[in-house]
Amino acid sequence: MNRQHLEGLIAAPFTPMHQDGSLNLAVIPSYYEMLKGNSVKGAFICGSTGEGVSLSLNEKKAVAEAWAAVAKNDHDFIVMPLLGGTCLTDCKELALHAQQIGLNAISFTAPFYFKPASVEMLAKACSEVASVVPDMPFYYYHIPVLTGVNFPMIDLLKAVDDLMPNFAGIKYTHEDFMDFLSCMNFKDGKYDMLWGRDENMLPALALGTKASVGSTFNYAAPLYYQLIDAFNNGDLKAANALQQQSIDMITLLGKYGGIATGKAYMKLLGIDCGEFRLPVKNMNAEQFEAFKKETEQIGFAEFSSRLQPAVNA
Repeated sequence: MNRQHLEGLIAAPFTPMHQDGSLNLAVIPSYYEMLKGNSVKGAFICGSTGEGVSLSLNEKKAVAEAWAAVAKNDHDFIVMPLLGGTCLTDCKELALHAQQIGLNAISFTAPFYFKPASVEMLAKACSEVASVVPDMPFYYYHIPVLTGVNFPMIDLLKAVDDLMPNFAGIKYTHEDFMDFLSCMNFKDGKYDMLWGRDENMLPALALGTKASVGSTFNYAAPLYYQLIDAFNNGDLKAANALQQQSIDMITLLGKYGGIATGKAYMKLLGIDCGEFRLPVKNMNAEQFEAFKKETEQIGFAEFSSRLQPAVNA
């Protein structure tokens, strides 16, 4: 397998919905163009942000097919679906489907109802799914705040190293920097460690991460590229200030209800992704107007992604 080390920002797209909660796949072509226009390097689809756990098997396939269609001739844009975690049979079917439609990689998270009792059992579950597409890069999605499965990822790397030839790395959405660094240094950086906490990107850059996957890259990619440039140029004061802008923006997510607020940010850009499905709470019209005012106070329009970036941007 030809393993490609990933770099840059990979967005975790929202799944567009109609008012009745059905999929609105017609939005995806313009969504893809917006991400490309803001230098985003890929899409991690059907993850937490994409409501993968709230989609049926057929809906996940439909979303994957829509993204495959828009990116089919784009060798500089990676599309990776989260297969799921609770039903391995469904995950294997989705992995085969991803291969058939030409996606670039697959991802899998820990079973979170019947949880693995040990890191060895987690590795075995990963291997069973990955084995059906041995030529596709496989990424584990570590998000213990949602799965409740919190083994050290350095132990998972040791467990899969001789077990899974197509294991490519970990999407690391956690705050254990000691574990993250150990994973980065494992076998001289053999595996991709994709940072998944947008509000903590600066310390992750200091540890040497080269690629990040995040929801706020959908609507604020320029902010993070400025942050990366400031860090690479040794301007830590500017990098610190840019990370604080990110934190101020992300603070509004929590204030206005959590993950669904991300779709409100997208609406401000001009891409209406509808609402989140139950049981996630969406803001009402009055709350949206208050949210808009607060985005103005933090200067969101000054660092947000652009629906139609300037030609020379």
